[in-house]
Amino acid sequence: MVDTRFHHFAGPQSLSSLLKAIELTADLPDDLAIEGVEELHLAGPKHLALAALPEYRAALEATSAGAVLVSEQLRSYVPPGVRAVVARDPHMAFVAIIERLYPLTVHEMVSALLKPYDTLPFTENDVRLGPGVVLGPGVEIGRGTVIGPNTVIGAGVTIGRNVTIGANCSVECAYVGNHVVLHAGARIGAEGFGWLDHGRSNRKIPQLGRVILQDKVEIGANSAVDRGALGDTIVGENTKIDNLCQIGHNCRIGRNCLIAGMTGLAGSTVLEDSVMIGAGVITTGHLTVGAGSIVLARSVVTKDVKRGGRVGGYPAQDVHAWRRETATVRLLSRGKQSGRQD
Repeated sequence: MVDTRFHHFAGPQSLSSLLKAIELTADLPDDLAIEGVEELHLAGPKHLALAALPEYRAALEATSAGAVLVSEQLRSYVPPGVRAVVARDPHMAFVAIIERLYPLTVHEMVSALLKPYDTLPFTENDVRLGPGVVLGPGVEIGRGTVIGPNTVIGAGVTIGRNVTIGANCSVECAYVGNHVVLHAGARIGAEGFGWLDHGRSNRKIPQLGRVILQDKVEIGANSAVDRGALGDTIVGENTKIDNLCQIGHNCRIGRNCLIAGMTGLAGSTVLEDSVMIGAGVITTGHLTVGAGSIVLARSVVTKDVKRGGRVGGYPAQDVHAWRRETATVRLLSRGKQSGRQD
């Protein structure tokens, strides 16, 4: 969801006026006041949603959105009663509309910390703040929390009780649970890495989601957890993330996971409960690693991993198959070398 605690909403606008502003025409049965954008599965009758690719089909068929921007190939799957707006490039049109509905830029989010606050921060008893800490407007912090020097907490952020945040951290667009630990230099809630028209205009996809850190989460030094593009990036209860890790936008990490250093999870990676990730692992995004799985160090995960799986290599596969292949290649290589020497 787009949380207006973090992202300024310009106010409801008619669908026809939005389409006119981006020079897009559509044959609509009637007009509609758009009160926000939302993911297909969460959208209501006053929301605009996006269905740009074939993998959106199932969610499109079940959506309750008031209107949907779609490609021509998906038009026939728009449910009755939902207004279909067909665009040659639906994703680009969706971004243009988002920019009109949510005009607050990154520059303005930073400048909000520099001007007079409309809502003062609130802290419970026994909150300790180090030198140079900045609390943005509307920040709420629970009792027993300690925040180290030079850390910046952005507008609207909520932090639970008995949280420890190290020096030189930044937290924005986030809800932080109780007993969470953020080590020095952690970056929570920065923009995700989303772009359109790759290699040409490199048009930014607005990042309107949040980060939710559940209770007892620990984030290592200089690790980054990016906010979602439209939905949330979630780190589940009691999950521990090592130093120098990158968690991309819209990742969903379950409870009791362990993620070792130098790991990079691309956007929309799902780790179910109790997954263990070795050092330096990479995922290609939009995939699921099943509960209780183990991914060996330096592996590259390119497809779903079944529940309880144990995978390694590049691309990652069942660890026994990977080791057999590695051993076979080693033997073949040695055999060739012996042949040349003979």
